[in-house]
Amino acid sequence: MIGETQLNRFRLFDAKVPRYTSYPTAPQFSPAVDAATHVSWIEAIPEGAQISLYLHVPFCRRLCWFCACRTQGTQSDRPVAAYLEVLKSELALLRQHLPAGVTLSRLHWGGGTPTLLSPGMMSELAAAIAEVAPFAEGYEFSVEIDPNEIDAARVAALHRAGLNRASIGVQDFDLEIQKSIGREQSYDQTRDAIDLIRAHGVQSLNADILYGLPHQTPDRITASVQKLLSLSPDRVALYGYAHVPWMARRQSLLPSNALPTPAERLNLFETAQKLFLWDGYAEIGIDHFALPSDGLATAQRDGRLRRNFQGYTDDPAEVLIGIGASSISRFPQGYAQNAPATSAHTGAIREGRFSVCRGHSLTKDDLLRGRIIEALMCDFAVRVDDLTARFAVNPTDLRAMFDAANAAFEGILEVDAEGLRIPAPSRPLTRMIASQFDAYSMNTARHSSAI
Repeated sequence: MIGETQLNRFRLFDAKVPRYTSYPTAPQFSPAVDAATHVSWIEAIPEGAQISLYLHVPFCRRLCWFCACRTQGTQSDRPVAAYLEVLKSELALLRQHLPAGVTLSRLHWGGGTPTLLSPGMMSELAAAIAEVAPFAEGYEFSVEIDPNEIDAARVAALHRAGLNRASIGVQDFDLEIQKSIGREQSYDQTRDAIDLIRAHGVQSLNADILYGLPHQTPDRITASVQKLLSLSPDRVALYGYAHVPWMARRQSLLPSNALPTPAERLNLFETAQKLFLWDGYAEIGIDHFALPSDGLATAQRDGRLRRNFQGYTDDPAEVLIGIGASSISRFPQGYAQNAPATSAHTGAIREGRFSVCRGHSLTKDDLLRGRIIEALMCDFAVRVDDLTARFAVNPTDLRAMFDAANAAFEGILEVDAEGLRIPAPSRPLTRMIASQFDAYSMNTARHSSAI
């Protein structure tokens, strides 16, 4: 791997750069994109196209301190039931504008905690989605499942609705670490939830685990990864904990003096990385791992790996529509975000209009740079022939862009007539290298650590 001296020289240990799940990133969105723009982009979807749908459920029974998502705590089902009616109305509104014959390639319920919905609520929501568009052949329906908030009745309801991939948040199995982040979840609870899911015929399983948490050490993350491997997930996201208490005030509850240093974070990542590779997982992009039989690994081998708001994906759809408060939609024309506050989103939907309040219309330059950044994040390489086939761009201009990026990193990249490649030892720098192609000024205080 790249040495610590080089990491210091390239400012990696101090760098804060986007995760590049979109380009431009959300801080560049503006009110220039509104609900009318959103409607026009929906109506421009070709008839018979495949699209993806993301539904955001912003409620949790408990608020984990480490989480920076748009969520709110509730011990009552009353606000959840009211929000379900809003989601159903929003789906009906989408159906009014969606062209004929559209099918769903991917459906994802996220949050928050989607599994705090009762079985009846889940069935209602699934029925409302089915009225908008049926599943496409080879679809994937995934739900984020909290092992503390699931039972046989809810798994059965999800399975009847077509669930074929479950996503489990693990974070870490060490009890001291769990207490420090406000997320107590034992190995036994997690194992029992996974056994329940698989007993209902849902065999595909994602798991998330974090590095960079308070009190984490190489020995502790080794123990947690080994426990996770015993559960045989198909794919794993190894995310770096993003400590952004200025954006997520609940993170101020974490013991910041127990957070690993940047150098220690890198060591934690590399420790976990080796364990996944030793166990036969393929490395997917900068922070995912998948069994060779998983769709992500296949997509990577075939050059079809993509990047979206959930991380890496093999989704073939060009359109992703976000339903619910704060959700972001992606169209070929640009991005559109719903009102982040549940109250504002609810008010708009009850008035019969989408709550979109900001977004970004993509320029030709955005599309070119976005493709370069996505290729680097997915494949660690950018091919000139791919870019010239997609865009009216001069190869000489591309070479100048690649040479400038290489110069910024003292020639550690591989640049030739075919394109630009990030050698394996330099891949910890991928997000920083990608940022060289970002045309927008970045307020680093709004982004997470580069490692």
